[in-house]
Amino acid sequence: MAHKILVIDDSKVIRMRVKDMLPDGNFEVIEAKNGLEGFNLINTEHPNLIMLDFLLPKMSGWEVYQEIQKRPELKVIPLVLMSGRKEEVTEKLTEPFELFSFIEKPFDQKQLIDAIKDAMAKARQHPKIAPPISQDNGPASGGSLGEVTALQERVDALEGEIETLKKQMSQLVGFIKQKLK
Repeated sequence: MAHKILVIDDSKVIRMRVKDMLPDGNFEVIEAKNGLEGFNLINTEHPNLIMLDFLLPKMSGWEVYQEIQKRPELKVIPLVLMSGRKEEVTEKLTEPFELFSFIEKPFDQKQLIDAIKDAMAKARQHPKIAPPISQDNGPASGGSLGEVTALQERVDALEGEIETLKKQMSQLVGFIKQKLK
Protein backbone atom coordinates (compact mmCIF):
# COMPACT_ATOMS: atom_id res chain seq x y z
CA MET A 1 0.00 0.00 0.00
CA ALA A 2 1.40 3.39 -1.00
CA HIS A 3 1.79 6.11 1.59
CA LYS A 4 -0.24 9.10 0.43
CA ILE A 5 1.43 12.46 0.87
CA LEU A 6 -0.77 15.46 0.14
CA VAL A 7 1.13 18.61 -0.85
CA ILE A 8 -1.06 21.71 -0.74
CA ASP A 9 0.79 24.67 -2.25
CA ASP A 10 -0.11 27.22 -4.91
CA SER A 11 3.43 26.98 -6.29
CA LYS A 12 3.90 24.16 -8.79
CA VAL A 13 7.66 24.48 -8.20
CA ILE A 14 7.26 23.72 -4.48
CA ARG A 15 4.92 20.79 -5.18
CA MET A 16 7.38 19.32 -7.68
CA ARG A 17 10.34 20.03 -5.37
CA VAL A 18 8.73 18.13 -2.49
CA LYS A 19 7.94 15.22 -4.81
CA ASP A 20 11.53 15.15 -6.10
CA MET A 21 13.05 15.37 -2.61
CA LEU A 22 11.18 12.39 -1.20
CA PRO A 23 13.32 9.27 -1.12
CA ASP A 24 12.47 6.52 -3.57
CA GLY A 25 9.81 4.32 -2.13
CA ASN A 26 6.19 3.46 -1.86
CA PHE A 27 4.84 7.04 -1.94
CA GLU A 28 1.90 8.49 -3.79
CA VAL A 29 2.16 12.28 -3.91
CA ILE A 30 -1.16 14.04 -4.32
CA GLU A 31 -1.09 17.72 -5.23
CA ALA A 32 -3.49 20.58 -4.57
CA LYS A 33 -2.98 24.14 -5.84
CA ASN A 34 -5.28 25.90 -3.35
CA GLY A 35 -6.64 25.40 0.14
CA LEU A 36 -10.16 24.42 -0.87
CA GLU A 37 -8.95 21.74 -3.27
CA GLY A 38 -6.50 20.56 -0.60
CA PHE A 39 -9.14 20.31 2.13
CA ASN A 40 -11.43 18.37 -0.21
CA LEU A 41 -8.56 15.96 -0.98
CA ILE A 42 -7.88 15.50 2.75
CA ASN A 43 -11.45 14.27 3.11
CA THR A 44 -11.52 12.07 0.03
CA GLU A 45 -7.96 10.70 -0.18
CA HIS A 46 -7.21 10.22 3.56
CA PRO A 47 -3.49 11.04 3.25
CA ASN A 48 -0.83 9.69 5.61
CA LEU A 49 0.92 13.08 5.67
CA ILE A 50 -0.17 16.64 4.83
CA MET A 51 2.24 19.34 3.69
CA LEU A 52 0.37 22.64 3.85
CA ASP A 53 1.42 26.07 2.64
CA PHE A 54 0.18 28.79 4.96
CA LEU A 55 -0.77 31.36 2.30
CA LEU A 56 -3.11 29.90 -0.28
CA PRO A 57 -5.89 31.11 -2.58
CA LYS A 58 -9.58 30.15 -2.10
CA MET A 59 -9.01 28.84 1.44
CA SER A 60 -5.90 29.87 3.35
CA GLY A 61 -3.56 27.39 5.00
CA TRP A 62 -4.69 28.90 8.31
CA GLU A 63 -8.32 28.07 7.49
CA VAL A 64 -7.41 24.54 6.40
CA TYR A 65 -5.44 24.10 9.65
CA GLN A 66 -8.44 25.28 11.71
CA GLU A 67 -10.75 22.82 9.92
CA ILE A 68 -8.29 19.98 10.55
CA GLN A 69 -8.19 20.85 14.26
CA LYS A 70 -12.00 20.61 14.51
CA ARG A 71 -12.00 16.93 13.51
CA PRO A 72 -10.24 14.36 15.68
CA GLU A 73 -9.84 11.93 12.78
CA LEU A 74 -7.90 14.60 10.84
CA LYS A 75 -5.83 15.86 13.78
CA VAL A 76 -3.96 12.54 13.92
CA ILE A 77 -2.59 12.99 10.38
CA PRO A 78 1.00 14.26 10.53
CA LEU A 79 1.10 17.87 9.34
CA VAL A 80 3.98 19.97 8.03
CA LEU A 81 3.17 23.69 7.67
CA MET A 82 5.25 25.53 5.08
CA SER A 83 5.81 29.24 4.64
CA GLY A 84 8.37 31.60 3.21
CA ARG A 85 8.04 33.75 6.33
CA LYS A 86 7.80 32.11 9.74
CA GLU A 87 6.27 35.26 11.22
CA GLU A 88 3.14 34.67 9.08
CA VAL A 89 2.60 31.47 11.04
CA THR A 90 3.62 32.78 14.47
CA GLU A 91 1.11 35.64 14.13
CA LYS A 92 -1.65 33.01 14.37
CA LEU A 93 0.04 30.14 16.24
CA THR A 94 2.55 30.54 19.04
CA GLU A 95 5.71 28.51 19.37
CA PRO A 96 6.66 25.90 20.27
CA PHE A 97 4.55 24.20 17.64
CA GLU A 98 3.09 21.16 19.38
CA LEU A 99 0.57 19.90 16.82
CA PHE A 100 2.60 20.13 13.62
CA SER A 101 6.05 20.61 12.19
CA PHE A 102 7.11 23.84 10.49
CA ILE A 103 9.47 24.23 7.57
CA GLU A 104 10.54 27.57 6.13
CA LYS A 105 10.81 27.92 2.37
CA PRO A 106 13.12 27.41 0.60
CA PHE A 107 14.23 24.12 2.17
CA ASP A 108 16.56 21.28 1.28
CA GLN A 109 16.00 17.53 1.38
CA LYS A 110 17.43 17.08 4.90
CA GLN A 111 15.16 19.82 6.28
CA LEU A 112 12.17 18.21 4.53
CA ILE A 113 12.93 14.73 5.93
CA ASP A 114 13.51 16.19 9.43
CA ALA A 115 10.19 18.07 9.25
CA ILE A 116 8.35 14.90 8.17
CA LYS A 117 9.89 12.90 11.03
CA ASP A 118 9.00 15.66 13.50
CA ALA A 119 5.41 15.84 12.22
CA MET A 120 5.00 12.07 12.57
CA ALA A 121 6.33 12.15 16.14
CA LYS A 122 3.98 15.00 17.07
CA ALA A 123 0.99 13.26 15.49
CA ARG A 124 1.61 10.18 17.66
CA GLN A 125 1.34 12.38 20.76
CA HIS A 126 -2.19 13.66 20.07
CA PRO A 127 -4.49 12.73 22.96
CA LYS A 128 -7.43 10.50 22.23
CA ILE A 129 -10.70 12.37 22.55
CA ALA A 130 -13.56 10.63 24.35
CA PRO A 131 -17.19 11.77 24.24
CA PRO A 132 -18.30 13.68 27.36
CA ILE A 133 -20.04 11.48 29.92
CA SER A 134 -22.30 12.83 32.67
CA GLN A 135 -22.40 11.64 36.29
CA ASP A 136 -25.24 9.15 35.67
CA ASN A 137 -22.97 7.34 33.16
CA GLY A 138 -25.10 8.52 30.24
CA PRO A 139 -23.96 10.97 27.57
CA ALA A 140 -23.86 14.59 28.67
CA SER A 141 -26.53 15.39 26.08
CA GLY A 142 -29.01 13.02 27.73
CA GLY A 143 -29.07 10.66 24.72
CA SER A 144 -30.23 7.06 24.74
CA LEU A 145 -28.19 3.93 25.35
CA GLY A 146 -28.29 3.29 21.60
CA GLU A 147 -26.61 6.65 20.95
CA VAL A 148 -23.92 5.86 23.51
CA THR A 149 -23.33 2.48 21.89
CA ALA A 150 -23.15 4.06 18.44
CA LEU A 151 -20.68 6.67 19.72
CA GLN A 152 -18.55 3.97 21.35
CA GLU A 153 -18.52 1.97 18.12
CA ARG A 154 -17.41 5.09 16.24
CA VAL A 155 -14.66 5.76 18.82
CA ASP A 156 -13.51 2.13 18.52
CA ALA A 157 -13.45 2.42 14.72
CA LEU A 158 -11.46 5.67 14.90
CA GLU A 159 -9.00 4.14 17.34
CA GLY A 160 -8.52 1.27 14.89
CA GLU A 161 -7.84 3.75 12.12
CA ILE A 162 -5.37 5.57 14.37
CA GLU A 163 -3.51 2.34 15.07
CA THR A 164 -3.33 1.65 11.33
CA LEU A 165 -1.97 5.16 10.71
CA LYS A 166 0.59 4.71 13.48
CA LYS A 167 1.82 1.49 11.89
CA GLN A 168 2.00 3.15 8.48
CA MET A 169 3.91 6.11 9.89
CA SER A 170 6.30 3.77 11.68
CA GLN A 171 6.94 1.99 8.39
CA LEU A 172 7.47 5.32 6.66
CA VAL A 173 9.95 6.48 9.31
CA GLY A 174 11.80 3.16 9.07
CA PHE A 175 11.97 3.45 5.32
CA ILE A 176 13.24 7.04 5.46
CA LYS A 177 15.86 6.14 8.07
CA GLN A 178 17.00 3.24 5.91
CA LYS A 179 17.33 5.49 2.85
CA LEU A 180 19.28 8.12 4.81
CA LYS A 181 21.95 5.62 5.91
